[in-house]
Amino acid sequence: MFFIDYWYIVLVVPAMILAAWAQFKVKSTFNKYSKVPNNRKVTGAYAAQAVLSYYGISNVRIERVNGSLTDHFDPRTNVIRLSDSVYNSTSVAAIGVACHEAGHAAQHAEGYAPIRIRNSILPVCNIGSTLGIPLALIGLFMGAEPIIYLGIALYAGIFIFHLATLPVEFNASRRAISVIDATDLLYDDEIGGAKRVLSAAAMTYVASMLVALANVLRFALRILAMNSRRRD
Repeated sequence: MFFIDYWYIVLVVPAMILAAWAQFKVKSTFNKYSKVPNNRKVTGAYAAQAVLSYYGISNVRIERVNGSLTDHFDPRTNVIRLSDSVYNSTSVAAIGVACHEAGHAAQHAEGYAPIRIRNSILPVCNIGSTLGIPLALIGLFMGAEPIIYLGIALYAGIFIFHLATLPVEFNASRRAISVIDATDLLYDDEIGGAKRVLSAAAMTYVASMLVALANVLRFALRILAMNSRRRD
């Protein structure tokens, strides 16, 4: 039977457009400031090490990884992996990204509470990303509320994960800018560029959270509509 999912159009599509815009924004902002070299000529790898030293962390390695914007900290191996466009780059963008990833290493070293919470719900999030929406859709087609509720509950784990991710990412960026300023890795007129890169990256996490929330609301409203039709 043909039907139009109006809630998908009203809620999810705008959130997905915002997410696409956020991805474009972070790439364009990074590309802009990757062309701006810092006056001190420090590299991304050097900057990341400076943050680790600032926090007294000596058991984290810094490695190069292929790709663009593939930078991340792996707490399982205590390794900061910096992409080709960051590791040896002396750009303002590279310094911001490298220090942000080192900020994550500092969070793990300190046992930062939000990152422990986020990691604890990761298994549920992985299940929800695979089964949440399919189960909710199956439940809708079958008119089986328990299956819909299960799908929504699983997918809600993704929303909670993204919600828990926000303070983690914002805090890592604050740590990065604070250390950049305290250790004079960048001059004052360069710090603004690093802040813009990190702010653009933060918007991608906000957008991901909104997409997850939109999907949860979409199925919750479909249930309400289905129950309303039954009562009528």
